Amino acid sequence: MNLRLLLTVALLAVHSRSWAKEWPGEVQRVEIASSADGTTQPALFYIPEATAPRPLLVALHTWSGDWLQSLSVPYAEWCVQKKWVFIHPDFRGPNKNPSAAGSELVVKDILDSVAFATREAKVDPRRVYLVGVSGGGMAALLMAGRAPEIWAGVSAWVPISNLLSWFSESRERGEVYEGDLLKVLGADPTRDSSAAREALARSPITYLLAAKNLALDINAGIADGHTGSVPISHSLNAFNLLADPKDRIPQADIEFMVKSQSIPEGLRFDGEDPTYGEKKVLLRRESGKARVTLFQGGHEILFPAALEWLEAQRK
Repeated sequence: MNLRLLLTVALLAVHSRSWAKEWPGEVQRVEIASSADGTTQPALFYIPEATAPRPLLVALHTWSGDWLQSLSVPYAEWCVQKKWVFIHPDFRGPNKNPSAAGSELVVKDILDSVAFATREAKVDPRRVYLVGVSGGGMAALLMAGRAPEIWAGVSAWVPISNLLSWFSESRERGEVYEGDLLKVLGADPTRDSSAAREALARSPITYLLAAKNLALDINAGIADGHTGSVPISHSLNAFNLLADPKDRIPQADIEFMVKSQSIPEGLRFDGEDPTYGEKKVLLRRESGKARVTLFQGGHEILFPAALEWLEAQRK
């Protein structure tokens, strides 16, 4: 670790101690200079004691979270145990302003976090991984399409893939995310064409075709959209964009699963995946390097399933 990084860690450590109660003590606060607008952006960072290059895990916070979000602690615990490099960037914080929610600043911040970690630690370029859940799952899908050459594997859980459709879905369900999106987009995208274009410019579906040759794992709990905030159609439609025509899930089946929270007989998964624990895998479809899984659950991430899948990926 160089002198500049050591000084940054020392200065930031005096600002607050509360985060240390939940995050492993080895994880440090750092600041990263933005290549987009020159601001300094915070992140949590861990460098293992290792002589050889190590894998890097870039973990992304949820829609309403930020760089200190305790939900992400299991990512750091995994990295400490496995001696992986870890970084948890802020990428403009909660998605409630135009700078956040898939903006160009977000894209640059995540790329800057990779560059920072690679510069400060010994990183194996064949094993740079990306993971996120919910809004972090959206950002993971977005970065899969925006920078597919970087990642050895991307694991996205209950992601939003289309902000335009999610706006209408959130409005229909009376959820706060409608208001968040109005702040992000500046207007109602169902009535304002400029806001609609902006929604699509921030949406993973606009870029996902570029991730055709990337190992990409998309997961959703069957009850999401009922007990959770993101309908499973976002995951299934994202997979269909990457899948060969013969492997795509018919739209009629997607609509049935969204409404009924059940799997049509011809799509049911009859195998076992122990990494999902008690959450039974209900549907699994693969095409090329893309995989989609629906499991018995809701709006959540299963950390062992996500991290063990990533561990097996190589560029």
